[in-house]
Amino acid sequence: MRTRLSLLVAALLLGLFFVQVTAARAQSAPAARADANASASNVKALRFGRLVDGKGKVWTNAIVIVRDNKIEKVGGADLAIPQGAQVVDLTRYTGIPGMIDVHTHMTFWSDIKPGTNPFNEMGKLRPGVVVYMAQENARKTLEAGVTSVRDLGAGDYDDLAMRDLINRGAMVGPRMFVATCGLAVTSEPFRPGHNEPSCGVADGVPEVLRTVRQEIAAGADVVKMYASTGSDQDLSGYQTFTFDEIKAAVDSAHKFGKRIAVHSYGPDGARDAVRAGADSIEHAIDMDDATLAEMAKRGTYYVPTIDHNRYYAEFRNDFSFDEKTAERLNAFVQKNLETARRAHAAGVRFAMGSDAVFTMFGQNTRELAWFVKAGLTPSQALDTATSNAADLLGMADKLGAVAPGYFADVVAVEGDPLSDINVAIQNVRWVMKDGRVVVDHTAH
Repeated sequence: MRTRLSLLVAALLLGLFFVQVTAARAQSAPAARADANASASNVKALRFGRLVDGKGKVWTNAIVIVRDNKIEKVGGADLAIPQGAQVVDLTRYTGIPGMIDVHTHMTFWSDIKPGTNPFNEMGKLRPGVVVYMAQENARKTLEAGVTSVRDLGAGDYDDLAMRDLINRGAMVGPRMFVATCGLAVTSEPFRPGHNEPSCGVADGVPEVLRTVRQEIAAGADVVKMYASTGSDQDLSGYQTFTFDEIKAAVDSAHKFGKRIAVHSYGPDGARDAVRAGADSIEHAIDMDDATLAEMAKRGTYYVPTIDHNRYYAEFRNDFSFDEKTAERLNAFVQKNLETARRAHAAGVRFAMGSDAVFTMFGQNTRELAWFVKAGLTPSQALDTATSNAADLLGMADKLGAVAPGYFADVVAVEGDPLSDINVAIQNVRWVMKDGRVVVDHTAH
């Protein structure tokens, strides 16, 4: 009797256990399906007629699988598309990696009032207003197919604020790698009551070391150094920092794991910057053969920024420049182009930088056409804005290619950029940055 009663109790307990398990499974099933649906909703399958992947391969009828903000798979038409993935039909277009502009000034914004020079208006707006209005520059940059920038100089740490807002998703714009104000020598007289030096001002090796540390402490991703005069209508290019000062900045930046870009309009500052181990030389013209050979040997990148003086000359009325100034700017463009030809012939690596300011945003990639004029093939020119630029940023394993594990920065252009570089400049139709579609002109 006791045995039968014990068996009955055990059976009842076992039955209750199975009821609870079944109920638990029934309750968890919708959650599991919801998780699967949520996962599928974060997956996109991009179909391209052709894909230039930035790794040296051109795919036909390509499929790119994007999960969240990363590229998961790349393959041909037979690549399996995950169930529930959103399929984006871009078969009319050629896919290329999101382009990178390695020399911008994103927070240089102005409403371009007639009779004024935008540079003279800088500093008159509060930083919060500047950063807010600079969203226009960010939007135009994305419209050009540029999904990342190296921003080389800003006042009031505006670039840090803009970078952080974009990273938080509070502002739409390209991924930013910023330099804060940049290092420069004293260029203003003493003013009673204004004894503190401007941001970035450094004279002598000890001050250079302090200022590099200060800018990195502020949050700079890259160090910028102005080793010569030269900007907008000033084409002088006189060397400012000495070799020892440049070397101190380079060594200090590298010690902290940062790259350093050196501005030099003239050849002398560029020569010393190359010898000091700078990662890139910005703007320089008339560099001698020995400097170019050293750049090729060291792998120093040349960022010629040829097009920015074309911009100043073409839009001279916006800057209140006269005709003679425009002629000098156009003459500098030709010297810049000739130096680029010689640099390319010497085996120097190029990276695309626009030096975009004010209303130049949206024209970021016009530099590529100058590179083709300098002797690069369209494929090599495109590399300067993708794989080369990513390498200069130290992001060669994350940016500059459409490949598994890379950020999902992808651009659709109409035409073949490998036969005509103007396709990448003028025919951007669709842009994805970080897995999100930020530009879509495919309906037009």
